Amino acid sequence: MFGRGLHGSIQTRRRFLQSAASPVALLLPGWKSFSQHEEEMKTERFDVIIVGGSYAGLAAGMGLGRALRRVLIVDSGLPANRFTPESHNFLTQDGQIPSEILKTAGEQVDRYPSVTRISSEVVGARRNGHSFSISLATGQVYEAYALVFATGIVDVIPSISGLAECWGKSVLHCPYCHGFEVRGVKTGILGNGDYAFEFGSLISNWTADLTIYTNGVSTLTREQTQKLRAHNIMVVEDAIEMFDHANGYIERIVFSNGSMTPVKAMYIRPAFRQHCELPGLLGCEMTDEGYIKVDGTQRTTIPGVYACGDSVTRIRTVANAVSTGTTTAITLNKDLIAQSF
Repeated sequence: MFGRGLHGSIQTRRRFLQSAASPVALLLPGWKSFSQHEEEMKTERFDVIIVGGSYAGLAAGMGLGRALRRVLIVDSGLPANRFTPESHNFLTQDGQIPSEILKTAGEQVDRYPSVTRISSEVVGARRNGHSFSISLATGQVYEAYALVFATGIVDVIPSISGLAECWGKSVLHCPYCHGFEVRGVKTGILGNGDYAFEFGSLISNWTADLTIYTNGVSTLTREQTQKLRAHNIMVVEDAIEMFDHANGYIERIVFSNGSMTPVKAMYIRPAFRQHCELPGLLGCEMTDEGYIKVDGTQRTTIPGVYACGDSVTRIRTVANAVSTGTTTAITLNKDLIAQSF
C-alpha cells in the first residue's frame, strides 16, 4: 500500500541523511553490496526517490513536492549540457547559462519542505515487494514506494583530435538548440549514409554554406548525393586528422592528407550510452535506439519505476526535459493515490 507524503522541516530536508537496508541485488560494477553496511546504517523511507537532479529530475521533484509527497532527489552533478555555454529555446531562460538555470531550479524546489536533495551517486537498486531500495556510493540506503530515473545519457564523442574540446560550443548536436547562433556560417556535418542525407536537408534550413564530411568512403546512395549537390551541399570523403580550434571554437578541419578547410560550426550525432545502468538491471525494457522505454505518461515497463528526460528520448532540449519531468510527477502522484484510495 502506498503511503501519503508527509511534510518535513527545512532542517530535516537539509541534513545529511543516514540509512541502510537488506542486501541489494543490483549493483554497478566495483561497488559494495547493501549487506556490508546494514549493521551500521538505518533505512529512511520516502514516497518517491528521484535518481538524477537536473532539469527533468527537478521538474518531477517540484511537481511531487506540490502534491505533498515526501521525495528524495539524488544527483551526481554531471548534467549532459554542462559543456554548453548557453541554453536556448526555453521560454524565460533563452540564452541563460545552464548552471544558472539549475541553480534557480534547485532553489525553487528547496522551498517545498517535503523534498530532500542530496549530492551523491546511486550505485545499487532493488525491488522489495511493493517498494524499492537504493544504495549510494557513500553507503547510505533509502527506500521508497516508487523510483524515477532522470539520469540522462552520456555522449560518446568520436576520437578525433580537438572534437571533444569543441563539443557543446561549436561542435553541436541540435539545430533547434544552437542553430540560430551559427546561422549562415560555414558549417559541416560529420556523418555518413542516411543520417548525413537527412541531417543535411535539415541543417540547410540554417545555412546555405554546408558540406558533409564522411571521414572516409561515402555510403550515401547516388540519388542522395545528387540531391545534396542539387542543393549545393558537397560531400567530402577525405579522412579527418583533427579539428583546429581556439578555446573550443572550431576554425578549420585538418585532413590526414595534409589539406585543410575552414569551418565555423560542425554538427554530429554521436553514439551514446545511458548515464545509469540501474534501470536496465531492474528489468526496464530499452528501445532499439538505447533509450529507456516509457509510455506516453513516463511509466517504464516495470511497475513503480518511471523515467524522464534525455534518457527516454532523442529530443534533447531543456524544455522537453522539464515537460517530461512534470508529466512524470502528475502520473506518479495519480498512481500513488489509486493505490491508497
